[in-house]
Amino acid sequence: MSESAPGAVTGLEENLWPLTARLEADGVMSVGGVRVDALAAEFGTPAFVLDEADFRARATAWRQAFADCDVYYAGKAFLCRAFARWVDEEGLRLDVCTGGELAVARSVGFPAERLLFHGNNKSLGELRAAVEYRVGRIVVDSFVEIERLAAVAAAAGIRQRVLVRVTPGVEAHTHSYISTGQEDQKFGFSLAGGAAARAVAAVLAESGLELVGLHAHIGSQIFDTAGFGLAAHRMVGLLARIRDEHGVELPELDLGGGLGIAYTSEDAPLDVEEVAERLIALVGKECAALGLTVPRLGVEPGRALVGSSTVTLYEVGTVKELPGLRTYVSVDGGMSDNIRTALYDARYTARLVSRPGAATTQVVTLVGRHCESGDVVAHDVPLPGDVRPGDLVAVPASGAYHRSMASNYNHVPRPPVIAVRDGTARVIVRRETEDDLLRLDADPPDPAVSVTSAERADSREARVAR
Repeated sequence: MSESAPGAVTGLEENLWPLTARLEADGVMSVGGVRVDALAAEFGTPAFVLDEADFRARATAWRQAFADCDVYYAGKAFLCRAFARWVDEEGLRLDVCTGGELAVARSVGFPAERLLFHGNNKSLGELRAAVEYRVGRIVVDSFVEIERLAAVAAAAGIRQRVLVRVTPGVEAHTHSYISTGQEDQKFGFSLAGGAAARAVAAVLAESGLELVGLHAHIGSQIFDTAGFGLAAHRMVGLLARIRDEHGVELPELDLGGGLGIAYTSEDAPLDVEEVAERLIALVGKECAALGLTVPRLGVEPGRALVGSSTVTLYEVGTVKELPGLRTYVSVDGGMSDNIRTALYDARYTARLVSRPGAATTQVVTLVGRHCESGDVVAHDVPLPGDVRPGDLVAVPASGAYHRSMASNYNHVPRPPVIAVRDGTARVIVRRETEDDLLRLDADPPDPAVSVTSAERADSREARVAR
């Protein structure tokens, strides 16, 4: 694997690209000391290229900023076995929200005490698996779940520690699909409607459950701390009410995640040290005013830890100019490896990374290969005027919700995840193959013994007659 050449320069927009991303003297990008043309040659395209040093640096920054708090990495952003090990090695906790994510954690022996289990509709099987593994905390999200979990815990002969998820009625000023703090949504118990108080009482009444705290999450891709401040104010108020009504001071308060990252140069992400200082100070002030012991604070960064660590590497297939309208640049991936543009109208940028481009630029629409007119990777992207088939382009900020939300639409295999560090590259999630796509199909019936629809109807009639 080729390493960066001496004399490489950054030459990249601040906040958009991974920590070790550079432009070489010949115009080729390198990440983690590995040239992207070498990555494309060895691993193919499209591919997710993950800068391990970037993730670890962000993990350190969060751990230090929230030094006396619990930092849970939100696994839904991206999770695989190697990455779960990195989370463990960096001393972070892990937030999972399905049995599948829990299975990843279990498969690498992630410490159960440092696991948090989310989800608005956990199955009985998932609850049993969590209790069996002795997951540290389960966030209860409905009255039905409280009953289910209490029964599971009693059958296992343990007291399961839980947090109650509260809907604090806070508008996060983000896309409606990723805004989760307002009253009208599927998560949690309403604070204003009184459901949160009733849920607390229900948990306290169950001998198999130990209520250790409250949880709230107001949304994602947030660039303003005001919403977090209002949520903290309301949640501390509920803690005081619980103390006054039940004589219990809960020791934990989890305020979720949601800090935004830069997808384009117009985005201005918040500084984690500043956010930590503000939140910790605010919670302390609110508790002092109400005479409460300050609870241990929990936060759940996902996108903020992994989003900027990864670029998606594509190869250009066609360039189609529509005079007077626009130019479409088609790449070999698309909505199957990044649904966010179609789902949230998310905005991205991209750049040519395999050679120097022409001095003149053109604004193009970067599109994918799928049979959907909405298969757009990025709108209004300035690319060199001479972009052509065979060029490599990279889309930054691809680490969160790209591979984890990827699909096989049009039966397109999902891309690999290639971890790069110190001049070496390794596959941590392999590329899917056509054999993978066919593996779940049941074998077709033998034509020699196939049954017609008329014969099936006759058989049904015979069964009814019997």
